[in-house]
Amino acid sequence: MLSKSRILPLLASASLASLSIASIASAEELRMTQAPQASGNQPARGMSMAKVEATFGEPTHRVAAVGNPPITRWEYPGFVVYFEHNLVLHSVVKL
Repeated sequence: MLSKSRILPLLASASLASLSIASIASAEELRMTQAPQASGNQPARGMSMAKVEATFGEPTHRVAAVGNPPITRWEYPGFVVYFEHNLVLHSVVKL
């Protein structure tokens, strides 16, 4: 049989555990609006720098490569293009 001195810590631990489980089980619902969709008039993943420049013209701003692998950024009026080495990694619409 357990003594009172051993039961109280067990009850305290059980109470804390049930409070922890209750707080984990509750959550709030976050509603977000959908981001505007791209018009399709931007570079596709895998395009070369030469193809992007031939298709969309000279960028308004070029940011030199950083990191390894080198990531380069070209900015156009409606979107930004990110390159890994010389291929498009992502193109992002400006809001």
